[in-house]
Amino acid sequence: MRQFDFGENWSDFSAHALTPDRIRQAREDFAGFMARGSADISRRSFLDIGFGQGLSLLSAASAGAKAVGCDINPKCAQVLERNRSQFPEVAARAIPVVVGSILDSTTVEALKKLAPDESGYEIVHSWGVLHHTGRMWQAIDNAASLVRPGGMLFLALYNRHWTSPAWTAIKLCYVRAPAWLQRVIVAVFYPMILAAKWAVTGRNPMIMDRGMDFYYNVVDWVGGYPYEYASRAEVTRYLVGRKFALRISAPAGVPTGCNEYVFVRLE
Repeated sequence: MRQFDFGENWSDFSAHALTPDRIRQAREDFAGFMARGSADISRRSFLDIGFGQGLSLLSAASAGAKAVGCDINPKCAQVLERNRSQFPEVAARAIPVVVGSILDSTTVEALKKLAPDESGYEIVHSWGVLHHTGRMWQAIDNAASLVRPGGMLFLALYNRHWTSPAWTAIKLCYVRAPAWLQRVIVAVFYPMILAAKWAVTGRNPMIMDRGMDFYYNVVDWVGGYPYEYASRAEVTRYLVGRKFALRISAPAGVPTGCNEYVFVRLE
């Protein structure tokens, strides 16, 4: 399957756009997101599935969590190690990482073995990741299986919108295109996305949350294939049927953006 190289994009972002202000913002936004879910992560087991550039995983470790990471792309593991220097309090701390797909049973078993006990993790976090696996619902199942009873599942997943099928086609064209054409596609969509986000939100799109950068976010969005999506009702119904209770559901800031969820595992 053709796939977007998220690891390469995160590597470029970390090398060229990751500033002290963005790191501070990432820490603050991560702490705020955990607080919204009433999650005190200090000394609690924390798994980040699809950690990317590592800002959430490193923020969790900095807050005292027993942090474990998982990402399919080995480049992300390299980026995580480079970005440790921006979190001096955890620079020498062991943060176990599994490089593999959450769809792979061997990866899931490896993550289970890294949990404090066989019941799983107290917090499982996957921000904007599971919809890029190619089998989103199975990925959600596998992530949910790693949450211990009474534990929490923090998710961000793309919202279903009438334009979603068109974006699927655009993303597939991008990953099939040569590098020069990929740059052209980004150049074409950059001003369009900038204008659309400004019109929809009424705020400057260059000012982003979670330490992100608008340019690299556009590259991620235009190229992010595989790509799946679901409404808040679909996601809620799916996980409630798997013995989870919804604690928080927040709509995407733009129609095709990520809806946010916090679920609690009941049994």
